[in-house]
Order: sequence, then structure tokens, then C-alpha cells
Amino acid sequence: MNSSMLSRVADSLYWMSRYLERADHVARQIDVHLTLVPEQATEAARKRRNRLIACLVGEGYPVEAVDSDYDLVHLLTFDEDNSNSIMRCVASARENARQVREQINTQMWEQINQLYLSVQGTSLEWLWQGQPHRFYHSINQDVYRFQGITDSRISRDQGWHFVQLGRYIERSAETADTLNVDFRELYSAALADDAGDQQTYLEWVGLLRGAAAYEAYSKVYMANVQPRFIIEFLLLNPEFPYSVHFGINMVQASLDALGALTDTHKSSRVFRLAGRLRAMLDFGQVDEIMDSGLGSYLLAIQNQSAQIHEAIYQTYINYPIDDKLAA
Repeated sequence: MNSSMLSRVADSLYWMSRYLERADHVARQIDVHLTLVPEQATEAARKRRNRLIACLVGEGYPVEAVDSDYDLVHLLTFDEDNSNSIMRCVASARENARQVREQINTQMWEQINQLYLSVQGTSLEWLWQGQPHRFYHSINQDVYRFQGITDSRISRDQGWHFVQLGRYIERSAETADTLNVDFRELYSAALADDAGDQQTYLEWVGLLRGAAAYEAYSKVYMANVQPRFIIEFLLLNPEFPYSVHFGINMVQASLDALGALTDTHKSSRVFRLAGRLRAMLDFGQVDEIMDSGLGSYLLAIQNQSAQIHEAIYQTYINYPIDDKLAA
């Protein structure tokens, strides 16, 4: 990759990666939901459906328009009007990959194209009457293959780091948003020491599985599913790839590498924002976070992540041409 990457190339690689990460997240959330529903009471299933809509579509979406899991699957998988549906995300990722076809590995293009054709060739009726779990699992596997090809077949140049930025900014934001929406309903004002009844236990397990975290969590905390432990693991664990802390560490690492590759001054706003958020997570303590207000802490993470996204654009993608000429 040229040491002075065109902003349009950086933009396409960044969004290609974000859209694929989003498709992977949505597919896993639907799969977990469809697994839990048969074991849940009707009202619990409805509330869980509404939380998924709030997380994956937006809190302003009219949930009354989705009164069944069939409607939910349509909305989150095939709805062309939903910019976060799997079909829209995969199509957008493929279009961004097509725009930088000469900059990515041939196998990367083949993998993303295969995923696109698979989703386009699936109908709601076929999915609902067949094996939905196999379909959503295949989307996860195709995204993992794409990420594996990317990490093993292209140089650690500017392009690779923009792919990393897209992946981990998206992943961190998704985990923080899911925690915020789920805990708002699941966690009572009085702190609990355990997961409560069977229905609540299923919800906590579903939260972990939706973040691809249940097995990794169980290795650390055994089968002790407690709200505080879940927050500590998904928010502050620096070693688990789907935790917010891990994601922000990866974001800062790629920003540091891009800074060196492009001679971007370390005092730039993008580095200050990433360093501030990482420090917030480095020194975060779960008891202090829970006692002072989890919602406000997660909102701060989401706001700072959005600011980092904007600063990446200002620094590398949508910068004023006069700034670059002066440099």
C-alpha cells in the first residue's frame, strides 16, 4: 500500500470492515434469541425482542410493528429499509470491497462475494421453514474466515490498520450498547448477588452468548453468572477480543501505527481521544462503575467512541485539502 493512502481507499476499507462486523453481530444476536425463545415465557420473549430492536435498529423504532419472531427475523435479516439488516450490511460491505478491489487480496474478495451471494440467495420463507441456526452460524463463520484471510494474507500497512479500526470500533460500540440496553431492564436498582430465577439466568447467559463470550467467561468465573462479573468481563477485560477494553486497546494500537506511517503528530485530537478512553478503561473498577452509575459510564464510552470515529475522519479521510497542502 502506498505510504500516502488515498482517503477514499481508507474510507472503503474502514466501512467494509465495520459492516462485516455488524452483520456478524446481528446474526449472532438473532441466533441466540431464537435459541432462548422456546424456553422463555411469552412476556419475557416480547421484552427481549424489544431490546434487540433497540440495540440493533434504534430505540426510536416502533416496536409495536414487530409482534412476532417472524417479523423480527425479517426486520433484522432481510429488510431493505433497515440499514442495519444483515442483507444491507453484507451488500454495503461488498460494495466497499468492490471499490478497493485492487487493494485487497483475491481471497478476501472471493470470501466477501461468497457471503453476499449466500445471503442474497436466501428467502425469509426458506429460512423460517428450514434451519435458521445453520444460516446465522454460516454468516458468523464466513465473517471469521474473511477476518482470518485478512490477517494472514495482507501486509500490516495502512490498509490493514484501517480494517482493524473499523472492526474494533464497531465491536466496542456494539458491546457497550448491548450492555446499556440489557442492563437497563434486567438489572434492578437494588444490586443482586446472583442471577435470580431461571428466566433471569437465561437472559444473562443470552447476553454473554450474544457477545460471543459465554465459554470464555465460564473459564474465568466458572458457571457463576453474576451481573457484576459480566460487566467486569465484557467491559474491562483486556484479554477477551469482544470486550470493550480489548477493542479500544486495538483501536489505539492501529492509530499509533498509522501515526508512525503517516507522520501524524501525536498531539492530534484522534490520539488524545483514544488515549483518554483507554485510560478510562485501564483504571476502571467494576464496583466503582456499578455504584456510580453503569448507564452513564457506558454512555460516556459510546460518546467517546463516536468522537474517535469523527476524529479518524477529520485526520485521515475527510480532511480539509488546505491542511494537507500546508503539511
